[in-house]
Amino acid sequence: MSGTLAVDVRLERGAFTLAATFEAPLDGVTAVFGPSAAGKTTLLRAIAGLERARGRVRIGESVWQDDAAGRFMPVHRRGIGFVFQDDALLDHLTVSGNLRYAARRAGPGAMPPEEAARLAGVAHLGARPPRALSGGERRRAALARALVAARSLLVLDEPFTGLDAPARAALLEDLAALRGRLAVPMLLVTHQLDEAVRLASHLVYVEAGRVLAAGPLTLLLAQADLPLARREDASAVLEAVVEGWDAEDAVTTVAAGALRLVVAGRHGEPGARLRLRVLARDVSLALDPPGRTSILNVIPATVTDVTAEPAQGRALVGLDCAGQRLLARVTRRSVRRLGLRPGLAVHAQVKAVAVIPP
Repeated sequence: MSGTLAVDVRLERGAFTLAATFEAPLDGVTAVFGPSAAGKTTLLRAIAGLERARGRVRIGESVWQDDAAGRFMPVHRRGIGFVFQDDALLDHLTVSGNLRYAARRAGPGAMPPEEAARLAGVAHLGARPPRALSGGERRRAALARALVAARSLLVLDEPFTGLDAPARAALLEDLAALRGRLAVPMLLVTHQLDEAVRLASHLVYVEAGRVLAAGPLTLLLAQADLPLARREDASAVLEAVVEGWDAEDAVTTVAAGALRLVVAGRHGEPGARLRLRVLARDVSLALDPPGRTSILNVIPATVTDVTAEPAQGRALVGLDCAGQRLLARVTRRSVRRLGLRPGLAVHAQVKAVAVIPP
């Protein structure tokens, strides 16, 4: 789907105020990310029309809400599929019964229940009632029901809540596989950064009811003036392409633009696309080229900015590496000893590169 989701809404609830303005592309996955109680779910519900906020919501050419023009499209006409934190399955119906019920409510244009069950991996569970399902199976059944209804948007509100590690990992893999197979965009609400990094191409950062930033995930993660960069897992994400495989050393060479990196293990044939994550704590800096070292990726870089973290006695250093943005977290003493400042040429020593599964 082409175009954008354009949101400008305001909602007041007691002492809490949601005031959110952003645009997001209608392809792939947009993660609404932020700390607990930031207003992420309230924002989601306002976009969907489940909460009656004031303002304007447009998806592509369809205006869902425009208070200035007196327009408000009912929720059932918006073609949104929801996966809620509590599943919200009808316990008196089987899995197939839940999907058929969703199809009747969705009306013309609904995804056939059989196709939704296959995509969500619950085709073999059709005769079971929700009470006979595991937590992961219930969440997949809820996903299948949402797929039936999602003619224009699939909304996932903390879909991994309450799942154990194996079920969470399996659902992450399933959602990643769905990205390229659906004709509708996904809106993912999460407070877990690894979920956003695995699934999303666009990020909306919410804090205290405000959208502080919205844009491509790769740009926002490496933006040192955002709260994302103050996290212990602050990192940069790179979109890369496999260049080659060295069987003798069991390493793969990848390219992110003009930047080349070596990663352990085999990660696809030449031309395969990968997403890489480099944690700021895994990047150290040197003024001079290091001698013989076990670190495979030593990259010439230019310091772009230095952001102090006074409470921890540290600083976050932004780096331009052949046109790609990396972050390094160093001590305040290292900043002083190396004279780190914008424009300084350094050598970035990347101790670890994580490959995000496609």
